[in-house]
Amino acid sequence: MSPDQFMRKHWHKKPLLVRQAIPGFQAPIPRAELFELAAQEGVESRLVQHLKSGWKMRHGPFQRRALPPLSTREWTLLVQGVDLHNDAARSVLDQFRFVPEARLDDLMISYASDGGGVGPHFDSYDVFLLQAHGKRRWRVGRQRDTTLVEGMPIKILANFEAEEEYVLEPGDMLYLPPRWAHDGVAEGECMTYSIGFRSPQRDELARETLLRVADALGESEGSPIYRDPSQEAVQAPGAVPKGLQDFAREGVMRALAESFVVERALGEALTEPKGNVWFDPPGAEVDLKELGIQLDRRSRMMYDEKHLFINGESYRASGRDATLMRRFADQRHLTAKQLASASDDAISLLESWYDDGWVRTLAE
Repeated sequence: MSPDQFMRKHWHKKPLLVRQAIPGFQAPIPRAELFELAAQEGVESRLVQHLKSGWKMRHGPFQRRALPPLSTREWTLLVQGVDLHNDAARSVLDQFRFVPEARLDDLMISYASDGGGVGPHFDSYDVFLLQAHGKRRWRVGRQRDTTLVEGMPIKILANFEAEEEYVLEPGDMLYLPPRWAHDGVAEGECMTYSIGFRSPQRDELARETLLRVADALGESEGSPIYRDPSQEAVQAPGAVPKGLQDFAREGVMRALAESFVVERALGEALTEPKGNVWFDPPGAEVDLKELGIQLDRRSRMMYDEKHLFINGESYRASGRDATLMRRFADQRHLTAKQLASASDDAISLLESWYDDGWVRTLAE
């Protein structure tokens, strides 16, 4: 099945099981390395255990001695955003870029001992569940009763009803649209890679966009001030004048009506790095045009008709340089040959991104 066929028939519509989606797949991140990540500050991790007394969840970081023994049943370690910390994980995520970058979120790795899982639940976003090591039994269904078990530290469906059941082995993959209930249980030790997609709420996007529009307004000059030469004496001084309300409303409408202001603010918000992301500046100067460039695994880059967006910042773009930069966003790399056509201004901008750690050479 091609990406085009998948997007038409299944994306946001119905599940799909793909046997050997990645034939011969071997987990690029071994168990020991995953445990080391879970011990680091700035890496989001959770430990979920199913005990006789019920479900228990703790947040990391976790030193190895804080995790249960491997022989203990029914525990799961979840490590979020592994693509931010490991190039091999980023390369797995890149295989799903037939979906717009604006929707692509992160790669979470779930390590589970025998019988481990997080209980029957549903997500509000699209997810690909790629089996990386061992076996996991999945039960899935369209859940109409979304009642949750009360008093649990995680969201577990009280009346889960499975319609299909699959056992996934390394290289197998299961796609689930939003709100399809699922319950995955490890059969022996296993690791599952979850490629998740952002599904922001409209109010959330509006809030982020308006905050950035407001920040841009703070930098404007020459804005008119409120005048009321016809204001009469009042008996109710606590009442807000209608003219002042209209003045404020006109200011908001004018700000939103400015060409591409919403589009610019949205692009900046979509590429804003997560709070636990930081970049490492390079140690030496290099000639980017000779070596070629690639985006750092933590960088998010997008574009629209008029702008380039990278890591929460926007730039106006047009002409040949815009074409080149859009190719950079689509491919996440440019060869030395491709950079040969870049203007001095474009190279200067790329060099500033390199100095910030947003861009690396192809040799790195």
